[in-house]
Amino acid sequence: ETSRGGCNRPRVPVPGIGCEAEPVTAGESLLVDDRGGVRTLTLNRPARKNALDSGLWDALRNALDEVGQDPEVRVLVVTGAGGAFCSGADLSNPGRAHPLRKMRVLTDIALLLHELPVPTIAKIDGVAVGAGWNLALGCDFVVATPRSSFSQIFSRRGLSLDLGGSWLLPKLVGLQQAKRLALLAETIDAEQAHRLNLVTWVEPEDTIDAFVDDLAGRLVAGPPVALAQTKALLNEGADRPLRESLAGEARAQAVNFATAD
Repeated sequence: ETSRGGCNRPRVPVPGIGCEAEPVTAGESLLVDDRGGVRTLTLNRPARKNALDSGLWDALRNALDEVGQDPEVRVLVVTGAGGAFCSGADLSNPGRAHPLRKMRVLTDIALLLHELPVPTIAKIDGVAVGAGWNLALGCDFVVATPRSSFSQIFSRRGLSLDLGGSWLLPKLVGLQQAKRLALLAETIDAEQAHRLNLVTWVEPEDTIDAFVDDLAGRLVAGPPVALAQTKALLNEGADRPLRESLAGEARAQAVNFATAD
């Protein structure tokens, strides 16, 4: 095997994942690492708790686009560096671009993440706030440590929900709890988020890496086409009548029966 950068040095097996790879840098603010079919994107602005500035927004959009086009990627993990996941959009340097132009980048990211055919995992240790939290909620699974904290902080900044939060929250927690989280902008801990179905698993800080490695390895070992079909059916089924969902299931099974799996 070789890394994405073309290096052909030997790799060291990693339990649950397969192979160790040198991290690949997609600009200093986003790190990309490939290991045995698992691509990890690490938001890397620890001094700003990985707040998303224009450079990181662009790097993240491009990285998600690459994941969707790379047949060797079987699972995506999104995480943050330096003891935080993401503190949301960086408002300290608004730049000159019109807000609608900026929002097109967020729209691209939310759709790319939602429509990826591979399973996605958000690994959270520390704060996940605003657009950072909605980035995590856009993943299929969310794994957090007990010291993680979450807030739909938008209203405290005179802003409204973005990065898909207005669509994701009601589906995950119901309309009333979504309004509570969004209008009050409360900060909740990992256990509260877990009870609200906003976190899939809560794992201790010293075992979360091994837990996510094992989870990713189990997903890599699954049938990729069938997993992609099932993910799409679940994402789309909540907004469809039963008749349409059944028709979609029939089409998906026809695809699955054509695979070696």
